[in-house]
Amino acid sequence: MPRAVTPREAAAAAAEEAATGPSERIEPMTTPASGVITITTDFGHQGPFVGVMKGCMLARFPAARIIDLTHEIVVHWPAEAGFWLARAFGYFPAGTVHVAVVDPGVGTSRSIVAVRAGDHLFLAPDNGLLAPVVSRAPDALLVRLGAGELARLGVHHPSATFHGRDIFAPVAAELAAGRCQPEDLGERVSALVPAWVEDPAVEPRSVTGVVISIDHFGNLITNIDAALIERFRLPLVHAGNHSFPLLRTYGDSRPGEYLALVNSFGVVEIARAENSAAEGLGLSRGAPVVVRDRTDQP
Repeated sequence: MPRAVTPREAAAAAAEEAATGPSERIEPMTTPASGVITITTDFGHQGPFVGVMKGCMLARFPAARIIDLTHEIVVHWPAEAGFWLARAFGYFPAGTVHVAVVDPGVGTSRSIVAVRAGDHLFLAPDNGLLAPVVSRAPDALLVRLGAGELARLGVHHPSATFHGRDIFAPVAAELAAGRCQPEDLGERVSALVPAWVEDPAVEPRSVTGVVISIDHFGNLITNIDAALIERFRLPLVHAGNHSFPLLRTYGDSRPGEYLALVNSFGVVEIARAENSAAEGLGLSRGAPVVVRDRTDQP
């Protein structure tokens, strides 16, 4: 049973709120740290960088459970990392720490931020990567990491080119172990750097987005959520000089045929049955994609 608050404690809390205002108070995360850390990077697997990050995490927190979300983000494009992180973090237990390092500005004046969104913690460069996460969590706590706070954690003299090892890994380990919270790491900020890719443009008869990712099979994954096109009775997807019907699954077309569908993450995808749509169409990340309702076409 929770301990009753004494009159003195209640009075002290009221005085604090009167002095600082309720909007400035930061409530601690009620969910305990799970010990789980996810890592998302553009490092690939050819070098030791991912392994070294994991080693640094385990050196600080041997009980950590580290999950590779992906290390195949296209290099230097935080937009793709933010897209996947925003759609994947909900599959992990409450109290998970999500680390994302797609950081073309490493070693410059760009900031590093810790974010608490609901029962999850995020750590990433402030370069637009976390914008998709924060847009889904309007009450998120945003903290810019400070040099003094890092020094108190034993983070000194980081390399100018490998903050993943020297800053992100040790801070993630401390968060995952429950030894600190985002508010212990620096100053609270009101906003982050905007996303690299704008949200889809919604018009009365169309929705325009972009290819945000290309998977191992060559499927072109867009940032157009299925909810944006539910109002269309007969959706038709346009990309480049091509148009594709919206089908249910890949097997609804013959091998080699192009199609569009809503994929398992709830966004519009352009595919080619048993082939690569990206290679066949010559489209890449950032290519515009438009969904229209065929009932509105002459």
